[in-house]
Amino acid sequence: MKIKFTLLTLTILTSLNCFSQFTIDGELRPRAEYRNGYSSIIADDVEPGFGISTRTRLNFGYQTEGYNFYVSLQDVLVWGENRQLLPQDANNSFSVFEAWADINLGANWSTKIGRQLLAYDDQRIFGSVGWAQQARNHDAALLKYKKDKFILDFGLAFNQDKANLGGFSSIGNEYSTTGFFSYKTMQYIYLKNNWKSFSGSLLLLNNGFQEFDGAGLQDGLSNLQTIGTNLGYTVGKLGLAGNLFLQTGKRQGDVDVKGAYLASLDATFKASNKVVLGLGAESISGNDANAGETGAFFPLFGTNHKFNGFMDYFYVGNHANSIGLFDVHASALLKFKNKASLLIKVLNFSGEQELASGEKSLGTELDIMFTKPTKAGKLQIGYSHMFANDGMYELKGITKTAAANTQNWAWVQLTISPKFLNTSKK
Repeated sequence: MKIKFTLLTLTILTSLNCFSQFTIDGELRPRAEYRNGYSSIIADDVEPGFGISTRTRLNFGYQTEGYNFYVSLQDVLVWGENRQLLPQDANNSFSVFEAWADINLGANWSTKIGRQLLAYDDQRIFGSVGWAQQARNHDAALLKYKKDKFILDFGLAFNQDKANLGGFSSIGNEYSTTGFFSYKTMQYIYLKNNWKSFSGSLLLLNNGFQEFDGAGLQDGLSNLQTIGTNLGYTVGKLGLAGNLFLQTGKRQGDVDVKGAYLASLDATFKASNKVVLGLGAESISGNDANAGETGAFFPLFGTNHKFNGFMDYFYVGNHANSIGLFDVHASALLKFKNKASLLIKVLNFSGEQELASGEKSLGTELDIMFTKPTKAGKLQIGYSHMFANDGMYELKGITKTAAANTQNWAWVQLTISPKFLNTSKK
């Protein structure tokens, strides 16, 4: 039996070498979190949350001169969510996270079709949302052009509900999935060019959201347009990066969007090989319009955990159509031996408009994250503390006297990324 197994293994590996490249890798990412004011102010009479979640991935890649093929299988679970001896996964946590083919069309053109990540620039509008255990993907078709330092992507998506027959509906095109800016249709053009010390990109994005009438019947689409640019400039030890985005059209619920914007500017200074300092500000418009209208900008499909504080008080499944945000922040990244690092960041938040009381000041957040590569994988430890002002209590709908005296969040995460197989044609 051992001889047969060895021969079978050698046969498989020999046949794999006939391919241009075949890879198998994985990821195991357990994370423990203590939540005592994460995402919102916690009340004094509420017990803090503690739990452990794990993301597991198994990835397969196949590459030739004509096309690339990739599949990523993913399971996300919370420890203990299934009872003992449960015959099936009660929470349906297993999924195909990515499944796409990138086909070479020649003359610098290609097309990428299937379930895939869409991430551009600093991931402010399109991002992988890798911090979230489930992450984000899109079912889309892209037409891509790349030559030297210029790239152009044209993306299309059309989403449909499943029917009882097991495929898509044979009648009509109703799309009942709603919430979190789930779209029925999407079209976008993305262009970017890099020069010696400057880079610039342009994004033109349209999302169509399914609407329903009072009887619950399909009632057309609300189309929201997001237009903007990401700019970067580096000279010596100084780096500058900025975003400017506008939104117009209609958002979910047939609400007119007028004058919505996001503007940011960040500077980094490499004080030494061991110290990088940062300073920046971001302004995001809020809702100051009449009923049926809004001036609030929402960064849609971005990696929002990366911005406006790690405690996710803003734009991470929350703060849509609210008072907007003005965020001023400073950071220091300290690098140590063996590729370990410590990030310290302080953010001060204010409303872009006043609250009902006239208050604008929301509070200050302190974020600390330590990262260290180990023999097992990448270890990360984080701590965040929210120093809330009166405006934050009003915004989150809790009085200061009812809130806990301490609002904080701590976590530890280990990412193990094994490389099982990489065989290339010689």
